[in-house]
Amino acid sequence: MKKMQGPIGRPQARNGHPRAQDGQPPSGNKQPIPENLDELKPLLEREAGLKANFDVVLREMTFGGRRTALFYLNGLVNSSVLTEVLVRLSYLTPEDIDADALKLFFDTYVPAVQVTKAETFDDMLDAVLAGDAALFIDRERAALILDVKMFPDRTPEEPSLERVVRGSRDGFVETLMKNVSLIRRRLRDKELRFELIRVGARTKTDICIAYIRDIADPGLVEEVKRKIGRVNVYGLPLADKQLEETTVNLGWHPYPLVRYSERPDVVAAQLLEGSVAVMTDTTPTVMMLPTTFFDLTQHAEENRQTPFIGTYLRWIRYIGILFSLFLLPLWFLFVLKPELKPPTLDFLGPRQMGRIPLFLQFLLAEIGVDLMRMAAVHTPTPLSTAMSLIAAILIGDIAVKTGLFNNEVILYMAIAAIGMFATPNYELGLANRIVRLALIIAVALFGVPGFVVGTALFIVLLACTRSFNRPYLWPFIPFDGRSMAALLVRPPELQNKKRNPLLKPQQLDRLPDAQGNG
Repeated sequence: MKKMQGPIGRPQARNGHPRAQDGQPPSGNKQPIPENLDELKPLLEREAGLKANFDVVLREMTFGGRRTALFYLNGLVNSSVLTEVLVRLSYLTPEDIDADALKLFFDTYVPAVQVTKAETFDDMLDAVLAGDAALFIDRERAALILDVKMFPDRTPEEPSLERVVRGSRDGFVETLMKNVSLIRRRLRDKELRFELIRVGARTKTDICIAYIRDIADPGLVEEVKRKIGRVNVYGLPLADKQLEETTVNLGWHPYPLVRYSERPDVVAAQLLEGSVAVMTDTTPTVMMLPTTFFDLTQHAEENRQTPFIGTYLRWIRYIGILFSLFLLPLWFLFVLKPELKPPTLDFLGPRQMGRIPLFLQFLLAEIGVDLMRMAAVHTPTPLSTAMSLIAAILIGDIAVKTGLFNNEVILYMAIAAIGMFATPNYELGLANRIVRLALIIAVALFGVPGFVVGTALFIVLLACTRSFNRPYLWPFIPFDGRSMAALLVRPPELQNKKRNPLLKPQQLDRLPDAQGNG
């Protein structure tokens, strides 16, 4: 693992990534670059798969009477930029080259925006595998690293899980440098920092830690860097999710301890609050640290509407989340214990029982909803309508008409499912479903004590959970009246004067003072 401190501020190749390290001095356990090109080729064949891999290219040419070799991976470089470099070098004559050819090429002859020196073979190979090109010069014990990256990528699109009626339509993509640009476009702050850490012995995945230096808690920033720096794995092919499991959520905890987003405006807003954002190369999702249960219930749509409408949408979302958690267990409890129902709720409960016990109906309905959700994900778009008809008519309607299921079970399961889908955070919705299923089992086994104890254990579990040493149920536990009011009512922008105190920001005021300082 290699680590670099400091912001990303150097020029970058088009569609490229920031470099994790530049021209480090040779290390005793790293092999040097061969001085003779005839010795270099067998080393590249052995270490880099030259000739065995069709995309590994070594282009040998002579410029100014000096042999050179250009080493790169064919699918990761901008060939037009490399061609421009070679055209410029082709004009060299032997009179243009002296004994220190490497310095001349570096200072004068290589027309690339970003060029560095690699003095060990390992550093050179890491750079080439990351998309750079290496230029070797015969009789020189170093190589020039040209930043000519051009990764396959896509156009930024609105994230499917975070759509808004009004607002920006761009979203993060799988290319790290483009994601950095999307944030910088929104935060033109000289204190904004992007620090790069490389993780994984084999994948060497680039991890970018973003924060605003004079707002974010320095202790939080150092803790995030320390945990990521301690990750010792072969690689992170699944990107941010594997990084989360190796740094934050180390056990079997069902609830997400980080907040994910694919929207640059959401990440920029959280950075201004004092959060730390962690971006992983090859994934369009960004982790925001730390997080709480109530952070996971927020959505960008609330801030795209007026405060009154935003508050209304927030309350509707809270009600949907409560329904997804407690509606089915409560209805099941009232069916098992009719004496608990108040007179106004006498209409609750089945008029006739189905052929399958209610508990099994709940289990089968839960499994059925999960199957339909997975089928919807894996079904091609032209067939999704047919799949919905099969699920709604052939399964639900016929199951009720044949007497296998009760009408109310299907009704309340549908309401709970809608509440789960209305949960902004996908991982939070899945965790709530597990809790709902556990409460149903507790009610079936123990009745009222099962529901009461199960609900209490659920609250205790969340109250004892911490995300980067921040309480997960804040501001409910421990209670913070002002912050709780800001969660229940979306305040107007000019009245929301304080940042989230849970993040321990260096500047608690959100609005700048009269002198323009903030």
